Amino acid sequence: MVKGWFFEDFEVGKEIVSPGRTVTEADIVNFAGLTGDWHPLHTDEEYAKKTMFGRRIAHGALTFAIMTGLLVRTGVFEETLLAFYGIDKLRFTGPVYIGDTIRAVARVADREEKERGGLVTIEAKVVNQRNEEVLVCALRVLMMKKSEAGKS
Repeated sequence: MVKGWFFEDFEVGKEIVSPGRTVTEADIVNFAGLTGDWHPLHTDEEYAKKTMFGRRIAHGALTFAIMTGLLVRTGVFEETLLAFYGIDKLRFTGPVYIGDTIRAVARVADREEKERGGLVTIEAKVVNQRNEEVLVCALRVLMMKKSEAGKS
């Protein structure tokens, strides 16, 4: 039995809320090492103190990557996601600091049936522990149809 949502389960207006996850210094250091982005805003406390943020912040791309993982943790995409189609209107609207706990909040905005699967547009945002928005975007994912379950 398939665990995730099929294309038909994505009703416009339906909401998906992830569990929270605390961003750690290790996350930032590991992401900097993985990407090669050692900008001092993320890795140098003394430099970051002199910026508008007053301390180090997480990379925006790291926040986005964590958001995708949080959405996967909801189980919605398990075994039914065919492809990650793209991202539209991505904006980093607030800083994420070391120690912030973030979660993803998403809403189904649109759906379009395709020959294989269905394309779903999801308006997503990341909020911190104070429910302040730190990231917004529109995700586009190709989801399996119920009639395609079990086919390879």
